[in-house]
Amino acid sequence: MNFPSQQEVTRFTGRRTENAGMRRNTLLIAAGAALAAAALVVRQRTLEAERDNPPLGKFIEVEGIRLHYVERGEGQPLVLLHGDGSMIQDFELSGLIDLAAKKYRVIAFDRPGYGYSERPRTTVWTPQAQAELLHFALHRMGIERPIVLGHSWGTLVAIALALQSPDYVKSLVLLSGYYYPTARLDVPLLSPPAIPIIGDLLRYTISPLIGRMIWPAMKRRIFSPAPIPERFSSDFPVWMTLRPSQLRASAGDAAMMIPAAYSLHDRYRELAMPVVIMAGDGDKHADMHVHSEALHQDIPHSTLHVTRGAGHMIHHLVPEEVMRAIDEAAEAASVEHRVTGKHVFPASVRLN
Repeated sequence: MNFPSQQEVTRFTGRRTENAGMRRNTLLIAAGAALAAAALVVRQRTLEAERDNPPLGKFIEVEGIRLHYVERGEGQPLVLLHGDGSMIQDFELSGLIDLAAKKYRVIAFDRPGYGYSERPRTTVWTPQAQAELLHFALHRMGIERPIVLGHSWGTLVAIALALQSPDYVKSLVLLSGYYYPTARLDVPLLSPPAIPIIGDLLRYTISPLIGRMIWPAMKRRIFSPAPIPERFSSDFPVWMTLRPSQLRASAGDAAMMIPAAYSLHDRYRELAMPVVIMAGDGDKHADMHVHSEALHQDIPHSTLHVTRGAGHMIHHLVPEEVMRAIDEAAEAASVEHRVTGKHVFPASVRLN
């Protein structure tokens, strides 16, 4: 039997190493090209989204941070705070801003980092930090004793504002909130774009494209068991939510969600103003039994309104019932009103 010489073994090993190196370089070049192509697509879609969806309202600069807001109507101030991954357009498309502006002075903010509001990296944007910034903005705007309505993640900011400034907030309306620290599968899935360096690479390349791919499934989840309203499906500017800047805000809030609830949940009993809680009994994003019902138990003078057949996006499904909750909060704040009770309203939505 003839064995290869050392020289032949060396040549063979060298060729294998060279081939492996070439394959590795090819893969790296292909990956780099794919990321570059993805970055170009994301940049183009971002520019198109901002061109097609210019700012809806005005800007105010507070503490060196520019905030975007919409203001309509006259009367009792009503502040609207949207949830994670959203913006002012969410309230616009639900019809809630137009409905409320018939009776109230409505101020709807893009929370820091969303829509056209800024979100500096130098701040850890807890609910308390967001509430403090918005409080400064409201003072600058001459808004006193507002009713504050929060949806989803926005409920944490609304509660933080009420705890920080109990004499300032007249009453609270809390929709589909996440109030208690519980394990969530979506947190590790949605948080990576907030990670420095790696997150920046993801946000400007593949994260927006993945987000667009899973958007139909996400819509079904947040509206289920009710159908998705046609106006939301056709008009909500999804690519505005997938811009790299907003993905950083959304991922940061997702990462902050559990510790944020933990930081607040022991203080809910301190809320002395009227609190009106609303939830859908089919909410798959924030289970109403774990969160809204438990909050109602922790705040004895609160009222809880449960809408049958509704999911997380309750303001789109039953905006008239949300208006009734706002009116209840306004009336409760005008008199000595402490009611314990649970009211179940039939939902004007078709079940799947």
